[in-house]
Amino acid sequence: RDIIKLNAIPFEPDALFLKQIWATITTSEGSKLRIDYERGYEPEITFADLNHDGVKDLLYRAATGGSGGLYENALHTAKGGKVQELDLPSGITIDAHFEDQYKGVISFQDTQQSYTVDLSDRKDDYERLGIFTKGILNEPTELMVAPISFFEPTKIRGKKGKGLKGYQQISGAYRADGVGTATSYWYYEDGKWNLMKIVWKTDR
Repeated sequence: RDIIKLNAIPFEPDALFLKQIWATITTSEGSKLRIDYERGYEPEITFADLNHDGVKDLLYRAATGGSGGLYENALHTAKGGKVQELDLPSGITIDAHFEDQYKGVISFQDTQQSYTVDLSDRKDDYERLGIFTKGILNEPTELMVAPISFFEPTKIRGKKGKGLKGYQQISGAYRADGVGTATSYWYYEDGKWNLMKIVWKTDR
């Protein structure tokens, strides 16, 4: 068995922000490995065999501390006493925009799914911001689509072992104006991440 320790140095003695984060791995053969990670808050490593080679990989995440709820993410394998970084899914292609009568339209180009969300509960705000005038869109305006915030290992139906699910937030006029979350499910096969499905959940 390998021994893995997650280490960090805070920006200041009592600070929550960690300016340096790294993992040390002492293998069962006695060799020592190191993985350096991006800095952030509350780092953690989840262990799962995501590339299906019989050895658990290290899935890292740490909060960036920004208002968008984003995380630093990284995936590594240390099979055979050698550290190698593995790619993570790049995300899904989303077209999201406002339409007349305070509606938001979200389309997932990868799966040809499309959803319409009623955003009229915020019409006063949208009118004040100049996005709409009496329910009519003043000019073409996109919704705010964040990148995938973080990943979690998950079981993929019909597949052996684990895959990943990633969470992608869509907002209206500003980040706190939540419209919904797109959860994408991925499975690593034939040397690449394959999109299995997208689940949309509205905040309204």
